[in-house]
Amino acid sequence: MGLKSFCEIKNLIMSEESLPNCVKCGFEYIYEVQDKYVCPECSHEWPRNQVAEAEDEVVIKDANGVVLADGDTVTVIKDLKVKGSSAVVKVGTKVKNIRLVAGDHDIDCKIPGIGVMGLKSEFVRKVV
Repeated sequence: MGLKSFCEIKNLIMSEESLPNCVKCGFEYIYEVQDKYVCPECSHEWPRNQVAEAEDEVVIKDANGVVLADGDTVTVIKDLKVKGSSAVVKVGTKVKNIRLVAGDHDIDCKIPGIGVMGLKSEFVRKVV
């Protein structure tokens, strides 16, 4: 199959309403080529029969491999510098009622004495 012009790709993208989002980058305007889907944003190609994993199914684990959930209490296991500030989150700081989010910093929380911030799950341990 030859190269398609921008207009042909745009028409393919706009004509397909029920196509899934890209499984790699989440881009919503993908198109079909023969028996596979193609994402024009990241150039990822995957077969039509591949089922995309939902973001809700992503399992977030702490530094010890214990699965975390919304509302858990965790403890910081390493001194963490707060970006743009001279404050430091000390080892052993207990953080209550965490909220799991998608992204690089997968925990949103309120740290006593510092305020609202995002943490990476690799720097916390679940309190049992």
